[in-house]
Amino acid sequence: MADREYSSYQKKIISRFYDNRPAQDAQQLAELCTNLFLASGKKRAKFWETAHDTMTRLRVPPDRINHVVTSDDPALLAEVVKELENGTLKRLPEPPKS
Repeated sequence: MADREYSSYQKKIISRFYDNRPAQDAQQLAELCTNLFLASGKKRAKFWETAHDTMTRLRVPPDRINHVVTSDDPALLAEVVKELENGTLKRLPEPPKS
């Protein structure tokens, strides 16, 4: 992939996207919780996969992610969403920026 030069306007847009990513992910997780209550079959499996990826980006501890996903219980995912909103969820430390 070739190195790409972005204009300052594009750089600001990209920066704002990543600055707001945690809030977007938290909202997506809440929506996934609703969808999981209603879904079944392959669609439900895909929602769980997306929930796993989203919780990983939100730095939820891996043992908690595995417990929620393997339980296949949207109520447990709702608890994670509630803890995220309240700020009581113990997250993994932020990776160092290079």
